[in-house]
Amino acid sequence: MTDAQLRLRYLDEVLRLLYPSGGGRSARTVLPHRLAPRRVVPRARWHAALGRPVLVSAGPDTIETYLGDVLGRRVHAVVRVRPARRPNRKPILEAHGDDGLVGFVKIGDSERAARLVRHESEVLHMLAGRVLKVVAPPTVLHHGVWRGLDVLVISPLPVTHRTVPAGLFNDAVREIASLGTEPGETPFPPPSPLPPPLPYAPGLGPCTGPTAGRGAGPGAGAETGPASGPGAGADAGAAAEAAAPSWHWHGDLSPWNVAAGADGRLLVWDWERFAGGVPLGFDALHHFFHRALRRMRPPQAARACLARSGTVLEPFGISPGQARRTAVHYLLTLADRHYRDGHEPLGPPSEWLNPLVDHLECLL
Repeated sequence: MTDAQLRLRYLDEVLRLLYPSGGGRSARTVLPHRLAPRRVVPRARWHAALGRPVLVSAGPDTIETYLGDVLGRRVHAVVRVRPARRPNRKPILEAHGDDGLVGFVKIGDSERAARLVRHESEVLHMLAGRVLKVVAPPTVLHHGVWRGLDVLVISPLPVTHRTVPAGLFNDAVREIASLGTEPGETPFPPPSPLPPPLPYAPGLGPCTGPTAGRGAGPGAGAETGPASGPGAGADAGAAAEAAAPSWHWHGDLSPWNVAAGADGRLLVWDWERFAGGVPLGFDALHHFFHRALRRMRPPQAARACLARSGTVLEPFGISPGQARRTAVHYLLTLADRHYRDGHEPLGPPSEWLNPLVDHLECLL
């Protein structure tokens, strides 16, 4: 099946879920076209040129009536048509009132999606109680249950099209990493307990997950293999010195989840993968890696991530040796996430990860 066919099939499931039968019918339109479905919006007169309408229930118990009740205003929803192959797929809606966009809505329509929705709600509530100078996250407008489904409504952020300055991005990575590092605090837990991780490369042992190695800083595990090259002793000493802090990461600080704010802060959304217990710099590497994936295939992007790790992590005071260890740790963690999700968007790790790390055992 084509991507459009997969999206439309999933869309049919979502619309039946959000607009259960009963009452009258309401006409919607798939935009920009059914051959490239991205949004489902209330039908307008000029939409006739785009083909037949999509009919949904206009009964008394739809997601729109629920949102109207909890938000205290009349609401109509724009349904985003999600890629059907994504493991963390879930219905995403835009809630619009008479005066414009009210908020974004995430629906936990599966056990995994519900865990991610609840986790993001907890993270955003935690962030609301922190004094953040660099990062501007959304706020929770509502979190409840409708027809057995978790429903999270978050505030829209005032996104601009300005270029994100490198210094602002690095400051945001540093601020996110420092969350939970106060005395007596423990790393924020991952979205849910997960099955045992997969060993990816022969001799490496179990892959390191997002919460494994709690309390490990950059270069955790470096003592398991000999360092070599100029400055190896200094790197080993730095690793031991940096091993105490327990850093956090956003978990998906990709280019499409951040924007420069008009007030000089970095707008950051999609916090459902936030977790602690990782080396400093994971978010910076994740951002670099996913930018690289736009231009090259996964094996080449992984090699670039390792090769450029020293430059990427230099602003955080991490030495080149430490940076390489952190990059390998990050790539293993990402591959482990894909394994746990039951979906490998980059292909089998034997193709894009193992060739890179098989000869780097001594770094881990």
